Amino acid sequence: MQANGGLPADTVVCFANTGKEVEATLRFVRDCAEHWQVPIHWLEYLSIEPGFTLLDFDRASRQGEPFEVLDPQAPVPTPYPVARGCTTSLKIRPMHRYLRHLGWTDWDQMIGIRADEQRRVAKIRARGHSTESTHETMCMPLADAGVTVRDVGAFWQAQPFDLDLLTVNGRTLEGNCDLCFLNRRRQRLALIKARPEAAVWWIRMESLNLASKPSGARFRSDGPSYADLARFAADQGDLLNAPRNDRLLCGN
Repeated sequence: MQANGGLPADTVVCFANTGKEVEATLRFVRDCAEHWQVPIHWLEYLSIEPGFTLLDFDRASRQGEPFEVLDPQAPVPTPYPVARGCTTSLKIRPMHRYLRHLGWTDWDQMIGIRADEQRRVAKIRARGHSTESTHETMCMPLADAGVTVRDVGAFWQAQPFDLDLLTVNGRTLEGNCDLCFLNRRRQRLALIKARPEAAVWWIRMESLNLASKPSGARFRSDGPSYADLARFAADQGDLLNAPRNDRLLCGN
C-alpha cells in the first residue's frame, strides 16, 4: 500500500475461513481491514454452486461448519499430513472460484513466505504456479525483498495491533487452526490443557467418522486420538514433569 499509494485497483484481498480458525485470527483479519482501510473479502466453502459464500467477521463460522459440509458421504474429511484437503478444499478452491466469479481468467497470488524459509521458497519457485491452477503465478514479495522473521517481528511491534496467539518463551504454540493435526503431539496437548473445550469438535469428528470408515477415522494415524489427548490432559497434574526437551509450557 505504501509503495502503490494505496491498494492497487486490480488487487483482491481474500480470507478463506474454515470454521476452525481461533478467534484471535478472525479478530486479526478484521483489524487489518479496519486499521488499514483494506476491503477484505471473507469467504467460506459452499457445497453447491458457486462453491463459495461471502460473509463477514460476525457471520463467520466458528464451529467447523465448512468442514462438515465438505463431504456429505463422510462426517469429516479427515485430512492428514500428506493430504491436507482442508487447505485445498476450504481455502484455495473457494478463493479461485471467487476470482473466476469476478471474471478473472489468470492472476498472481502473493504469498507471505520469507527469505529465511529457503526450502519453501525453492519448492514454490520450482513449481511456478498453484497446485490447483496453472493460471495462477505464485509471487513471494517478502522472499524477493530479503525479509526475515526478525523483520516481520519488528514490523508488527511498530503496529497498533497484532495477531494475539498464545506464546510461551517467544514460541507461538497456537496456529490459525485451533488444534491443527500438523502441530506436534505435545503442542496439541498443551493447547488442550489451556482450553479443554477446543478438543470437543475434533473428538466428535473422529468419533462420527469411526462409524463410517474405521480405517481412516483419525486425523493422524501415527499418534493418539484427540479423545486420548483430552483424557491425558485432564489426568495430568502438570507438564513441568515432562522431559526437558519437551517442556513447552515452562516459564523459564
